[in-house]
Amino acid sequence: MSATYPTAAPSLRSRIGSDPRGGGYYAAPRRYRLHLSLPCPHSLAIAVAHRLLRLDDALPVTLLPAVPDAPDGGYLALDPLYEASAHHHPGPSIAPVLSDTWSGRIVSTHAPDILRDLARRFGGDGPDLHPSGAEDSLDQVGRLCEQVGASARLAGRSDAGAPERHTAVGTLLDTLSVLETRLTSHAYVTPGGLTLADIQLWATLVQLDTVHRPRLSAETVRRIAENTQLWAYARRLAQCPEFGGQLDPDGIEQRRRASDPQAPGAGVPLVDWTAYTSAATAREVPQWPESVCGGADVRPPAVSCD
Repeated sequence: MSATYPTAAPSLRSRIGSDPRGGGYYAAPRRYRLHLSLPCPHSLAIAVAHRLLRLDDALPVTLLPAVPDAPDGGYLALDPLYEASAHHHPGPSIAPVLSDTWSGRIVSTHAPDILRDLARRFGGDGPDLHPSGAEDSLDQVGRLCEQVGASARLAGRSDAGAPERHTAVGTLLDTLSVLETRLTSHAYVTPGGLTLADIQLWATLVQLDTVHRPRLSAETVRRIAENTQLWAYARRLAQCPEFGGQLDPDGIEQRRRASDPQAPGAGVPLVDWTAYTSAATAREVPQWPESVCGGADVRPPAVSCD
């Protein structure tokens, strides 16, 4: 069994609109609630965006346990929302969920849509995570992140054939190389500054290191580590409380073990995520843009990944 995260079937994908006169879902303070499980990379990305945008008051969050409690890999606490939103929902009832407290229904379980709606409809006092004209760049990075996750899962599957795993490793390394190149001259993965693309990439790198890496060969891990700009970038963002403060390394390991009791040991990670978690939660969260993860799109000095 691979260390993967189930998806809702069917996926629920409504969007938040901008005009209350049009009815349906529109942004209103405390109307909606996020249901997140931080070991899930999709939930982690949403939690980071929520924190960056300073949405604690406008959009409450319910944190779910690291390990789902339903036999199908879902959460029993989410069953009523799923049943109200999709009659005879086949399951699993998974996070992330954006729910509407007025109707008791789910707005969306699709993380990319939720991220975009947080940035575009709820605003907040944080950075512009979805700048005008950035849609294509965000989509492109999103596809690269999906490719990293899919190829890493296949490369680590013990029940996959050697040719499949070999091809998956090649795809994984090629995709990481593309992302590495993007960071050789810019501080962020898209030109201009911090965006949703950086949040998604960072969550993908956390997942790659904590969940997928233990299943990969030593040679593959060595070649992954050669992308020094990527891992320096991951460390730099982890230093920011809005990023590192959302990490749950213990929960990630619990969930990894629960999904596959025969999984190999965690080994030595490429990034000591626990160090950034303790550092991030021990200090005050600075006001934007003074946070270390903000600022101009100028690549910082090279940081060793040793």
